[in-house]
Amino acid sequence: MQMSNPMNRIRGSVTLTQRSVTLMQNSVTLMPKALLLMVFAAACLTAPAQNESGLIGGVEAEKKLSKRWSAGIEADFRTRNNFKTMDRWSVGIGATYKLSKYLKADAGYQLLDYNNREKISYTSQGGYNRWRPSYWGVKHRVHAGVTGSYKFGSGVKLSLRERWQYTYRPEQTVQTWDFDDEQWEDRIRSGKGKSQLRSRFEISLDKKRALFSPYANIELYNSWGIEKIRYSVGTDIRLSKHHSLGVFYRFQNMKNVDEGEYDPDMHYIGFGYKLKL
Repeated sequence: MQMSNPMNRIRGSVTLTQRSVTLMQNSVTLMPKALLLMVFAAACLTAPAQNESGLIGGVEAEKKLSKRWSAGIEADFRTRNNFKTMDRWSVGIGATYKLSKYLKADAGYQLLDYNNREKISYTSQGGYNRWRPSYWGVKHRVHAGVTGSYKFGSGVKLSLRERWQYTYRPEQTVQTWDFDDEQWEDRIRSGKGKSQLRSRFEISLDKKRALFSPYANIELYNSWGIEKIRYSVGTDIRLSKHHSLGVFYRFQNMKNVDEGEYDPDMHYIGFGYKLKL
């Protein structure tokens, strides 16, 4: 399918009740302040860098199969460009095995559909060379990990999760505009795989039958060097024995971005629903 000359576009684009409230306030007050300050300090320190805002939404269902085994399914979406552009859809399945009171293992698979950002390359003289519009592409991801946790008598819970993940991007043909020849060209993006280690430390308030369960965490993505750091703070809201909601704020700080790539820091607002069977 022929696409129109995008020169004009490229040039122009450089353009509850009182009780519920009281419970929530008390819960947040009990959260250690260090991690909360870390989240906001990280956002402030990187304010001069390029950044965008986005929304994360998800649903999840979990079934307990036995005393040690449980399985689940999840789906989520993510936006970027200050909430205006859809960034990603995903669906996944997983299983968890409880090794002991303090340790559990998990593994799973995700099918992801990414809206890859547009990209412009330039000549050595600074003029336009090629333009690749944004396009959707599928990725496959598998993961496995272990989580250790300890809960104090006050309800404060500490946990450390180490997760390995492998993401594969299949080969795909995409169209690019050649400014010299003034025509569209088909270019092949080769298949590519990538391994990452994700390390997440979390502190939370986990009291039985509490309406709110606030938490704060920090997660590092490592692939022969730190690639990004996520700082999150939020709360789970217990609706009943089987139903819960979640809301959170997340700041994603990008590290070691390749030269010529646009991969900004992100501010996310998130929400989710979970069903326990």
